Amino acid sequence: MGSYLRLARPKQWTKNGFVLAGVLFAGKALSIPHIADALLAFAAFCLVSGAVYAFNDVLDVEEDRKHPLKRYRPVASGDVPVPAAVVYAALLLAGGLALGFYVNPGVGAAGLAYLALQAVYTPFLKHIAILDVMSISAGFVIRALAGVAAVNSPISPWLIVCTGLLTLFLGFSKRRHELATLGEGAVVHRKNLRDYSVPLLDEMMNIMISATIIAYTLYTFTVYERDSEIFMMASIPFVVYGIFRYMLLVHRDGGGNPDTLLLADRPLQISLFLWLVVVGVTIYFL
Repeated sequence: MGSYLRLARPKQWTKNGFVLAGVLFAGKALSIPHIADALLAFAAFCLVSGAVYAFNDVLDVEEDRKHPLKRYRPVASGDVPVPAAVVYAALLLAGGLALGFYVNPGVGAAGLAYLALQAVYTPFLKHIAILDVMSISAGFVIRALAGVAAVNSPISPWLIVCTGLLTLFLGFSKRRHELATLGEGAVVHRKNLRDYSVPLLDEMMNIMISATIIAYTLYTFTVYERDSEIFMMASIPFVVYGIFRYMLLVHRDGGGNPDTLLLADRPLQISLFLWLVVVGVTIYFL
């Protein structure tokens, strides 16, 4: 049973936390029904993304067996047979989409959009430099939009801009980690990595860092319905520290896997917690 759970990659479900942004910034996080809907939408995307991971492991099984770390994944290692993995993925997908449409048709539609994106990303886009990372970013934006749909809140352009820029940074940092980990064997694992280099990715990451901080700062200064919400500016230092801390971890000792840094680094966790406190107090109590 443990192998099937690993096949759905629960450690990467932190990405689906973007679904919960909708209920927080819509000012509905104190409403139990809205919280329930947001959590169900989060669960739906965990199931859908878990299905996509399982399908990808089946499709990439031969490449994964050549990877120093991915060869230990359930399908690549033989712990889960390919036919069983396909059935398991289909069940996760059906359950996730059903749950999404139960919460709200918009959540279900977002689930389908995410699935369609992955259907294009896996065979085509992930092999094309830059478009591969833009596709990853689009997946996060879809998650954020699903969270907005779950609580029937208007879509904010700032949500799309900030989410897109931040996740472009995360995507380029992931490619940098792959280059640092795989070395000369990087191209064997991912053909598109031949078009990247560590210096190029560092430049792309620096651009995305600047754009993300500027966009978030403009958001805190310009988008508020009450005068007290100008205090959202107080959250800027935690965003800046969190991004720079993440950057430090990516560079230090060859970097770490960006997917798991948040789960492993206490300063990052504290920064995120304090950011949530400032945002929560500003939206709900001032």
